[in-house]
Amino acid sequence: MTAAIETEKLTKYYGRSRGIIDIDLTVESGQIFGFLGPNGAGKSTTIRLLLDLIRPSSGHARVLGLDVHRDRLAIDRRVSYVPGELSLYSELTVASC
Repeated sequence: MTAAIETEKLTKYYGRSRGIIDIDLTVESGQIFGFLGPNGAGKSTTIRLLLDLIRPSSGHARVLGLDVHRDRLAIDRRVSYVPGELSLYSELTVASC
Protein backbone atom coordinates (compact mmCIF):
# COMPACT_ATOMS: atom_id res chain seq x y z
CA MET A 1 0.00 0.00 0.00
CA THR A 2 1.23 3.52 -0.82
CA ALA A 3 2.24 5.69 2.11
CA ALA A 4 0.11 8.78 2.72
CA ILE A 5 3.22 10.95 3.29
CA GLU A 6 6.88 10.26 2.57
CA THR A 7 9.77 12.69 2.92
CA GLU A 8 13.46 12.16 2.42
CA LYS A 9 16.01 14.65 3.74
CA LEU A 10 13.41 17.42 3.36
CA THR A 11 15.10 20.73 4.18
CA LYS A 12 14.02 24.37 4.02
CA TYR A 13 16.15 27.40 4.78
CA TYR A 14 14.90 30.98 4.82
CA GLY A 15 18.12 32.78 3.95
CA ARG A 16 20.51 31.78 6.73
CA SER A 17 17.69 30.79 9.10
CA ARG A 18 16.60 27.19 9.24
CA GLY A 19 13.03 26.12 8.65
CA ILE A 20 13.50 22.35 8.81
CA ILE A 21 16.57 20.18 8.26
CA ASP A 22 16.74 16.62 6.87
CA ILE A 23 13.22 15.48 7.77
CA ASP A 24 12.74 11.77 7.00
CA LEU A 25 9.10 10.89 7.60
CA THR A 26 6.74 8.11 6.56
CA VAL A 27 3.05 8.15 7.46
CA GLU A 28 1.31 4.99 6.28
CA SER A 29 -2.18 5.12 4.79
CA GLY A 30 -4.75 4.73 7.56
CA GLN A 31 -2.41 6.02 10.27
CA ILE A 32 -3.41 9.00 12.39
CA PHE A 33 -0.58 11.51 12.58
CA GLY A 34 -0.37 14.97 14.10
CA PHE A 35 2.18 17.76 13.93
CA LEU A 36 2.87 18.90 17.50
CA GLY A 37 5.55 21.22 18.78
CA PRO A 38 6.38 24.70 19.98
CA ASN A 39 6.37 27.81 17.79
CA GLY A 40 9.23 27.65 15.32
CA ALA A 41 9.50 23.85 15.37
CA GLY A 42 8.76 23.57 11.63
CA LYS A 43 5.17 22.28 11.64
CA SER A 44 3.76 24.85 9.22
CA THR A 45 6.87 24.79 7.06
CA THR A 46 6.58 21.01 6.66
CA ILE A 47 2.90 21.17 5.77
CA ARG A 48 3.46 23.98 3.27
CA LEU A 49 6.27 21.98 1.66
CA LEU A 50 4.02 18.91 1.43
CA LEU A 51 1.41 21.00 -0.39
CA ASP A 52 4.00 22.71 -2.66
CA LEU A 53 3.01 26.13 -1.31
CA ILE A 54 6.74 26.71 -0.78
CA ARG A 55 9.71 24.89 -2.33
CA PRO A 56 12.32 22.93 -0.39
CA SER A 57 15.98 23.94 -0.27
CA SER A 58 16.76 20.25 -0.72
CA GLY A 59 15.22 16.81 -0.35
CA HIS A 60 11.90 15.64 -1.69
CA ALA A 61 8.42 14.58 -0.63
CA ARG A 62 5.50 12.50 -1.84
CA VAL A 63 1.85 12.67 -0.80
CA LEU A 64 -0.43 9.73 -1.65
CA GLY A 65 2.40 8.36 -3.78
CA LEU A 66 2.59 11.55 -5.85
CA ASP A 67 5.55 13.93 -6.13
CA VAL A 68 4.53 17.12 -4.32
CA HIS A 69 5.90 19.42 -7.01
CA ARG A 70 5.37 17.51 -10.24
CA ASP A 71 1.89 16.22 -9.26
CA ARG A 72 0.62 19.23 -7.31
CA LEU A 73 -2.72 19.49 -9.13
CA ALA A 74 -3.51 15.81 -8.55
CA ILE A 75 -2.70 16.23 -4.84
CA ASP A 76 -4.80 19.43 -4.64
CA ARG A 77 -7.81 17.45 -5.89
CA ARG A 78 -7.48 15.02 -2.96
CA VAL A 79 -6.14 17.07 -0.04
CA SER A 80 -7.50 20.12 1.82
CA TYR A 81 -5.62 22.61 3.95
CA VAL A 82 -7.03 25.26 6.28
CA PRO A 83 -4.28 27.43 7.77
CA GLY A 84 -4.46 28.53 11.39
CA GLU A 85 -4.33 32.18 10.36
CA LEU A 86 -7.47 31.87 8.23
CA SER A 87 -9.59 35.00 7.86
CA LEU A 88 -12.91 35.26 6.07
CA TYR A 89 -14.96 38.17 4.80
CA SER A 90 -17.39 39.17 7.56
CA GLU A 91 -20.18 39.87 5.02
CA LEU A 92 -19.83 36.43 3.39
CA THR A 93 -22.71 34.09 4.26
CA VAL A 94 -23.89 30.71 3.06
CA ALA A 95 -26.77 32.46 1.28
CA SER A 96 -24.37 34.66 -0.72
CA CYS A 97 -22.46 31.66 -2.10
